[in-house]
Amino acid sequence: MPNILEINNLLHSYGKIRALKGINLTIGEGEIVALIGANGAGKTTTLHCISGLLGHFESGTVTFMGKSLKGMKPHEVSKCGITQVLEGRHIFPHLTIKENLMMGAYLRTDSTAIDSDLQDIYRRFPRLHERERQLGGTLSGGEQQMLAIARALMAKPKLILMDEPSLGLAPLIVKEVFQIIREINKEGMPILLVEQNSKAALSIADRGYVLESGEIVMCEKCEDLLNNERVQRSYLGG
Repeated sequence: MPNILEINNLLHSYGKIRALKGINLTIGEGEIVALIGANGAGKTTTLHCISGLLGHFESGTVTFMGKSLKGMKPHEVSKCGITQVLEGRHIFPHLTIKENLMMGAYLRTDSTAIDSDLQDIYRRFPRLHERERQLGGTLSGGEQQMLAIARALMAKPKLILMDEPSLGLAPLIVKEVFQIIREINKEGMPILLVEQNSKAALSIADRGYVLESGEIVMCEKCEDLLNNERVQRSYLGG
């Protein structure tokens, strides 16, 4: 399976604190790759290095479909085909659901295809269709998460980065969100998933990386990580 994203020897620091210590990571076509670790391990920093939200990274390479992303601004990374669903959802609270969705397509110019994709989104997320004129800020946490994922899909990405999609959600809603992630992936969308709910993430992913204090300490098939005593003890409550 060819890799669409390759990270090699990525280092990044915040002042004197080394957040990433030369990590290596790949994502193949159609894969869900889980990145798990404790708070402060460097998971979100990794995503932000890919998406350009940090503005720069110290050294190393991030290559997407053969193209270096180093030095790119977020909108340039988005044009390359990478969209990030941020931790905390970050929908536009004073815009309607439909306006939020159309913001996802802001960089696109294919109006007919955008309208077709919007209808596809409404079929996948009927609750969003029912409430398309409702302000985003009035939605429940689960509905906002669905809106954030749907907005990302409106960008027509080739890779989605997801940061803590289950954060703050009730267990039944978490199950629904992970089912949506699985369905999106079954249609061919590769996903890099950062998630504190390690068991849920590893249960739907193909491969997983364990990040500890800015270093990748394990990279295995998810079934092997789920059965690993160290992972069970540290991240799965075993």
